[in-house]
Amino acid sequence: MHGLARSGGSQELLRWVSGRAEGWAGLLGGDGTVLHGVARAPDSSGIGSADLAVEGARELTALGARSLAFDKGAHTALLYSLDAPPDVPAPVLAVVGRRPLPEGLSTLLADAALPLSMCWAAETVERKRRRVDLAESRGREAVLHLLMTGQLSIAHQVAGALKPSLPDPVRVCVVECAGRDRDEVARICADLSGGRSWIVRCPVYARHLILVVPAEPGQSDGRLGPQVASVVDDCVVGISEDAALADTATAYRQAFHALAVARGLPERHARFGSAPELALVTGAEGARWADALLAPLLTHLPRRGQDPGSQELAATLASWLAFSSHATEHLKIHRNTLAARLRLIGELLDMDLNKVADQSALDLALSIRATPALPRPARPAVGPPGSVHTPECVRTLDGILRLPAVRSWATQQLRPLGDAEAATGPSYSTLRTWLEHEAQLGATATALGISVPGARKRLTRLESVLQRSLLRSPSARYDLWLAFRALDLTDGG
Repeated sequence: MHGLARSGGSQELLRWVSGRAEGWAGLLGGDGTVLHGVARAPDSSGIGSADLAVEGARELTALGARSLAFDKGAHTALLYSLDAPPDVPAPVLAVVGRRPLPEGLSTLLADAALPLSMCWAAETVERKRRRVDLAESRGREAVLHLLMTGQLSIAHQVAGALKPSLPDPVRVCVVECAGRDRDEVARICADLSGGRSWIVRCPVYARHLILVVPAEPGQSDGRLGPQVASVVDDCVVGISEDAALADTATAYRQAFHALAVARGLPERHARFGSAPELALVTGAEGARWADALLAPLLTHLPRRGQDPGSQELAATLASWLAFSSHATEHLKIHRNTLAARLRLIGELLDMDLNKVADQSALDLALSIRATPALPRPARPAVGPPGSVHTPECVRTLDGILRLPAVRSWATQQLRPLGDAEAATGPSYSTLRTWLEHEAQLGATATALGISVPGARKRLTRLESVLQRSLLRSPSARYDLWLAFRALDLTDGG
């Protein structure tokens, strides 16, 4: 009995008891709830035996007794109240078998009471520990979500209860674990960082850990990321640039793109290359355009109390643009709920959310809205007729993309393709075709006259060239579409 208690716990011990009793054995709560139940044979009257045990457990509780035995029909039930910690309700051991019961069964059950009590107490502690771990994990996930949506004040309040306090500035690392328990890797990351980093189990990708690390001066290489890659043999790490805590969402996207590059490197870690954010490049004109584009969504008032409001819809849109269908895991909603919200968002904004062009515009607008540093003058600056600074021009996305600063940004984004084109001619056309066909691999392969695996391989190679993630969300397809569009507008006058 003690061997079974150590190796298999209460479930295996009950299975052994049911075999010795040639009947049904189980643990029940005082109200008759079956906590664990094992029948010696599936076709033996297991259901009737369990009902008899439930009846006996309720009777035992009502009498306030420690043990009880009674007969009903062809069966006999033996019940013992087990010991339990003071703050835990004591379970009842019940055995039901056909008469006559095996000789010495009462003595054997009395002996089994102690190891069962110990097993149950240990399992109760373990269940509580798991609940605490789950609650802490969900709390950390909530803090990350608040940071991603720019709600710093609430994030600080929640983080203050969980510890450590949120650092500022930060560096974000995305750790991809392969073939190893994510919880174990999380413990390794906590040890390496000395408990100073926020470690969150990604709610979208089951193999990802998100680390929000204090950005320390003089450590531009991102010390924690390389350390994790060197200690954990089967993981890959992407590292962001240093960023203000308010820009955690941007830092996460950078780390995710760096992860795509790190998969192809022997050292298994990579840091995001320096590149300006388009939201910052657009300036006041971009801020004004974004406010106007999103106004129908941000001013939406739900018709019913249970319908999503403007803030919830904006968070849904941002999550879907970042994670596509995985937004259901990120937001903890059903896929039908996500589909319904996206239909409503499309109707409010009068945009086709299936088009990469409209997705790119909305992603840029939300990024601009999430950048508090951008000025929003009450009255637009007016330039000479035909200037790119006239209000008529900047009211549209094309007007924003014609700004000289945006063209410089677009040139920098696509500069790696110049070298790639000289060595691998199909790269440029593959990327353009993929974006023109709504980032769908099947349609892209058909248009290029190649197989789907062939198109996937070309795009995977481009991820290393561009140092951006293309095939997995968050994807760089929005920035690339905007960059191509900006250059096309300039070249076409």
